[in-house]
Amino acid sequence: MATTKKTNNLPFLLEKKEVVLVKPAKPTPSEVLSFSTIDNDPNLEIICQSIYVYRAKSFSCINGDHDHPVSSNGKTHNLEYSSDPVTVIRDALSRVLVYYYPLAGKLKRDSDGELRLNCNSSGVPFLSASANCELSSLDYLDGVAVEVAKPFVFDWPGEEDDDDNGSHPLILQVTKFSCGGFTVGMGLSHSVCDGPGAAQFYRAMAELATGKTEPSVKPVWERERLVGKPTKTPFQNHIDKSSLATSPHLPFTEIEHGCFNVNRETLKRLKTSLTKECGDEFTTIEALSAYVWRSRFRALQFNSDGKTVFSLTVGSRGRLNPPLPDGYYGNAFTGAFVTIMGKDLNEGPLSRVCKLIKESKKIACSSDYVWNSINMFETMRRENIKLEMDNATLVLTDWRQLGLVEEIDFGWKGPVNMIPVPWRMFGYVCLCIFISPSTLDPAMKGGLRVLVSFPPTAMAKFKEEMDALVNLGDDKALP
Repeated sequence: MATTKKTNNLPFLLEKKEVVLVKPAKPTPSEVLSFSTIDNDPNLEIICQSIYVYRAKSFSCINGDHDHPVSSNGKTHNLEYSSDPVTVIRDALSRVLVYYYPLAGKLKRDSDGELRLNCNSSGVPFLSASANCELSSLDYLDGVAVEVAKPFVFDWPGEEDDDDNGSHPLILQVTKFSCGGFTVGMGLSHSVCDGPGAAQFYRAMAELATGKTEPSVKPVWERERLVGKPTKTPFQNHIDKSSLATSPHLPFTEIEHGCFNVNRETLKRLKTSLTKECGDEFTTIEALSAYVWRSRFRALQFNSDGKTVFSLTVGSRGRLNPPLPDGYYGNAFTGAFVTIMGKDLNEGPLSRVCKLIKESKKIACSSDYVWNSINMFETMRRENIKLEMDNATLVLTDWRQLGLVEEIDFGWKGPVNMIPVPWRMFGYVCLCIFISPSTLDPAMKGGLRVLVSFPPTAMAKFKEEMDALVNLGDDKALP
């Protein structure tokens, strides 16, 4: 039974069909899986939602055959079958769950505090929907308000459902538009996958949708590889909370989400200015994260005699000894931290901040550092200590290297846009995400988008800071 409703006075009607549970196409192992120390972090016990935007299928001619659509990998498909993205993706999901069968199970934190995943083939909640508008009328979700994007993902279970047996780690929604384009809204438990793990799963599903009989990378669970050993000394927080900077804008009652485009030329000018300032060269992540950190500090009007903290998510794949196997899709990252006085961030040379970020990245890339972090988290978990980020901390994560835009093709070529739907990880105002630009604007090639959240009273000042960056000239000093 389908339901049609106008959603929050938005400029379209959305018709939703009933949720179905998509199960693995073949029998899968029945077992209970445990998690790594990082997976068990209570801060990761959230569903991360993202939306992938696909244009209408274009029909190409191969050897004079006009009857079969062509995907970006050159494979042809049966026209009747592959013209419906709901059918294609639902079928691919069923087949990929044979390999990723834990995602069809139920996730639950037991009374001993441990997360466990019951692989019972419960199935993945799958919703198909139709919107009575063209994607172009919504700018392919590029820069749209969160309220506009939210109808294209959904939460499950609803309030009426009994979740005593746990929650679903994966949820999918496919929404078709009148233009022939569609969106795939994915909700995935951060306890089960990190960014590279999510990309690996999504890419595998697309491979099976476009003719492959099995994923090119086979998934590996083996979470025991990243279980830490508790330290002999009790955990101590080395930052005195009373020394951290405070903001008159926080705590907040309202939140506003912003998306800021930074093109390649702006990034080049920023890095050139920093090099002129100190003689060193910096990567995009080092230069722009320093600028965003300072802009956030100014926008929220933190006191300069308090401390502020920067945390950059750094992937651990390929850095560990012994190394993780190819196909590992659990959480494998750590944080690179910088703590400085507010006055030094706000008034000191930005190149010094860049140097501190560069140094912290280098330290965080060592196997010893990663294992020390894992052991520390295991100690905290055993002592029932939950790390809660203060508002004086900026947590930055970079999604640009995940290959989620352009590369993942279900037969309609790659997505023209991908956006995360903000989630409450460490609180909205603490989180900043760098993502690749939409492919629809050639002027943004080589650039990136900066996603942030602020109380409305602070967003205007942050925009001012970002405008100053865009207007930075080769002969101008950094603002």
